[in-house]
Amino acid sequence: MMKRHVFKFARSRMGFADFNCFLADFETGSCSTSRNSYSKGLLRHQMNASTPRMCSTSCAKVPEDLPKDNPVSDMLLDSFGRLHTYLRISLTERCNLRCQYCMPAEGVDLTPSPKILSQNEIVRLANLFVSSGVEKIRLTGGEPTIRKDIEDICLHLSNLNGLKTLAITTNGITLARKLPKLKECGLTSVNISLDTLVPAKFEFMTRRNGHQKVMESINAAINLGYNPVKVNCVVMRGFNDDEICDFVELTRDKPINIRFIEFMPFDGNVWNVKKLVPYSEMLDRVVKRFPSLKRLQDHPTDTAKNFRIDEHAGVVSFITSMTEHFCAGCNRLRLLADGNFKVCLFGPSEVSLRDPLRQGANDHELREIIGSAVKRKKASHAGMFDIAKTANRPMIHIGG
Repeated sequence: MMKRHVFKFARSRMGFADFNCFLADFETGSCSTSRNSYSKGLLRHQMNASTPRMCSTSCAKVPEDLPKDNPVSDMLLDSFGRLHTYLRISLTERCNLRCQYCMPAEGVDLTPSPKILSQNEIVRLANLFVSSGVEKIRLTGGEPTIRKDIEDICLHLSNLNGLKTLAITTNGITLARKLPKLKECGLTSVNISLDTLVPAKFEFMTRRNGHQKVMESINAAINLGYNPVKVNCVVMRGFNDDEICDFVELTRDKPINIRFIEFMPFDGNVWNVKKLVPYSEMLDRVVKRFPSLKRLQDHPTDTAKNFRIDEHAGVVSFITSMTEHFCAGCNRLRLLADGNFKVCLFGPSEVSLRDPLRQGANDHELREIIGSAVKRKKASHAGMFDIAKTANRPMIHIGG
């Protein structure tokens, strides 16, 4: 009872980012942060009002009838005290690559277009989340850049009052030519997937050409001022684990954040524990080559363990979903392209937001559905081997 009152008082006094930090401190018993620092954080949060972005391209006009308030809401607070301020939105199930760890060799059945969320539906649901406390949205897929209205979606989302970060995860095939307009429309952060620096390996893994286009997109993002440019690399034994230190070299002179991701099981990607290169092994390899590697202070909600190397412009990170999960600090939710809502990447449970939305549900009713799903979120996902046995959709359906 006392804990609930403490949380209620904290939420009424703090911004969402500060409240997340407070939760982490409270749960670990390290509430040493002074009241003054939280007050300053709240003041920054109040003063950092979103400035509407103007786009000189053909981006659509921002709707003026969307609610602009950002009230404190329990909708995003689960039964373990985790406040979910990060929403990943999959724009499409389609992709211009066929990566082996993402899609089965025979392909997947795609959701028919009429059952994919429309632009207006995406914006309405996103506004519902942001007005309840979500501060970061990441656009995923499939491959989000192949959606024809992505610029308009970015413009609408970037103008939602309370949203601080609009990010994208992309394979980089078409990004170089689209990024200037996307930046004008409010895109603030870029993650590019690249699993090998060897063109022949790239073609084998993705079943397509395009390595040079991805490298051009990384450089285009750097030239446009994105800092850091995050590069996601899924490490698989016998395929690209010999390139780990070559990837780290990319951080020497450029503001690149190399993010090594442990290989994760999803339907159809032929996951095998023998292919998994654990974080501890990856770290050992990097330290031997770069002995000045130093751990950075991570945010309580970070999925990555972050490191810096002396005299390197970029940073190195490890995402340890399999061997050292980070469920205790999870603040992420997922809206799939077909309108299903998913509270855990590895959990099979989903609830449709598309169907009640199309049946005329009002915002209160949608909030009830979302809040109930969030409250059912488990403390952590199953262990590595249990995940491999659990039915779950292919990654291309879920969103990267």
